[in-house]
Amino acid sequence: MNEPNGQYPIWHPYTQMQTAGKPLKIVRGEGAYLYDEEGNRYIDAVSSWWTNLHGHAHPHIAQAIAKQAQQLEQVIFAGFTHKPAIQLAEKLLQCIRYHSKVFYSDNGSTAVEAAVKMALQFWWNKGEERKKIIAFRDAYHGDTFGAMSISARGVFTSPYRALLFDVLFADIPVSGNEEQCLQQFKSMLNENKNEIAAFIFEPLVLGSAGMLMYKPAVLDELLKLCEANNIITIADEVMTGFGRTGKFLATDYCSVKPNIICLSKGITGGFLPFAATTCSQKIYDAFLSDEKSKMLFHGHSYTGNPLGCSAAIASLEVFETEDVFSRILLIEKQHTLFSNRIKNHASVKEVRHTGTILAIELKTETESGYLNTIRDKAYSYFMERKIILRPLGNVVYVLPPYCISEKDLAEIYAAIEGFLSL
Repeated sequence: MNEPNGQYPIWHPYTQMQTAGKPLKIVRGEGAYLYDEEGNRYIDAVSSWWTNLHGHAHPHIAQAIAKQAQQLEQVIFAGFTHKPAIQLAEKLLQCIRYHSKVFYSDNGSTAVEAAVKMALQFWWNKGEERKKIIAFRDAYHGDTFGAMSISARGVFTSPYRALLFDVLFADIPVSGNEEQCLQQFKSMLNENKNEIAAFIFEPLVLGSAGMLMYKPAVLDELLKLCEANNIITIADEVMTGFGRTGKFLATDYCSVKPNIICLSKGITGGFLPFAATTCSQKIYDAFLSDEKSKMLFHGHSYTGNPLGCSAAIASLEVFETEDVFSRILLIEKQHTLFSNRIKNHASVKEVRHTGTILAIELKTETESGYLNTIRDKAYSYFMERKIILRPLGNVVYVLPPYCISEKDLAEIYAAIEGFLSL
């Protein structure tokens, strides 16, 4: 880019426009590949910001959107409904049988906003003073103000810190630190008895924190503590949902189920912006009243958009008609083999993997974190090799669409090994 004079018309996300290079113009996608205007082919090793499940331009999803666009493209969703919205809700609840209601919105941040408002208003409607929320210290839940408030206090939120509401931050129970974190969590509950409204968490993998990972067993223990203390639990499955961790939802590994689940990113197979927040009957019932003031005061102009619903239905149908979980298992096995191959490399601090998510934390002379300068060096190295990997600071991660081939995975792994040996 390098156009401080403002001639370039687009302001890109998470991009320092003063120093960023010229953006790559992509003209089409197919399967695990993206193609630029010069015909170069790139392996999309990060699923276009974790959204694409089945591959670019998957014909079944594309055809479903095209068909719906000729019937109904949009309708107000307050007082109206339509068949795609109903069908999608039914399909989602078949996968999340312990929930009974689905609330639609536009993206991950709004799915989280809706969930937090549900939890806080649940107690308000019941006449109880519960206003505190527990979140993980390094969490990322989105960029709207409510989502930022329950996210880490760091580089993403620093300019707005004074405007964010207070949250109780718990340490992440990573391997070796589980018991200490459980004791901290118990102390937090005891010190704030009957004041905590909800616990929100990214299950098993904290994405933007650098793909930090923890085990289902310790999450189960945290959920049991919340259940015993009548605290609403909110699973932010925006990244981890739809098979990313090896099961349909990351919380499918747990015996205790969350009261509210946030879904987005992969929900439409990567085709359209869309989100859903699902909840148990207990949550929904607290909003039923003769008093209009107890309704959920939340909504979006494009809530329940028919095109988004149709894309999401079609994506779920792909799970039914194609052997998607065999592909997920193949990726998981290849990640495991590669992890074992590089875990003792001199340049590697730690290798982590859960399901289709692989993260390699690099040793660096500077402090770890999102702004670590090795990120730019790594990004350029992989782009030169026509592989789209967008490191989180000093963490190189691979999170591919499920259709990726063993050959393409091998090419990605070889490029990572090449970078490690520089």
